[in-house]
Amino acid sequence: MVAELQAFLVNQGSSTLLLFLGIILLSYLLEDLAIVTAGTLAAQGAVSPSIALFAIFLGIASGDLGLYVLGRYGRKVRFLRYKALTNPHFKALRERLHKGAFVNLFIIRFVPGLRSVGFTLSGFFAIPLWLFLCAVILATSIWTVVIFSIIYSLGSQAWLQASQYQWMLIPIGIGILFVVNRVINKSLFKGRS
Repeated sequence: MVAELQAFLVNQGSSTLLLFLGIILLSYLLEDLAIVTAGTLAAQGAVSPSIALFAIFLGIASGDLGLYVLGRYGRKVRFLRYKALTNPHFKALRERLHKGAFVNLFIIRFVPGLRSVGFTLSGFFAIPLWLFLCAVILATSIWTVVIFSIIYSLGSQAWLQASQYQWMLIPIGIGILFVVNRVINKSLFKGRS
């Protein structure tokens, strides 16, 4: 499904509204792929850079908010509440997440594998919504602008525009993001094991 959605987006015959909605949907599935795809589409002129960047931001931020809301509704499930109250690991996690919540949520945005769990637990542990949104919006803005700008700048280079291998920007960009995410993940958790 991800490959089909990406292939649809790369097809430059699509309307701006469809590309906008497609980028949002792709960001729900794979955020980094959505950023790279949107940057490539903007570099190719299929969609304006501002529309592509807004679609990425809207998709990522609304997906993060959805995880938070899922956690809030999880509080209503009696079994989950019982587990959270009786499990010492949940208590420690709750205290850790509440202590320095803004910084913790900001860091979670950049660590692969922690986003879904961290943002869902933020809702479950009742981190204030305004605090959650501030941290997520700031971190999402930084992440998307930096990655999008790099991909857009590379894709806009004349030598790459003239090349028949311009499509290679997407898998190369994803590969680089994967490596960067792994390095960040290892450096943050070094010595914590």
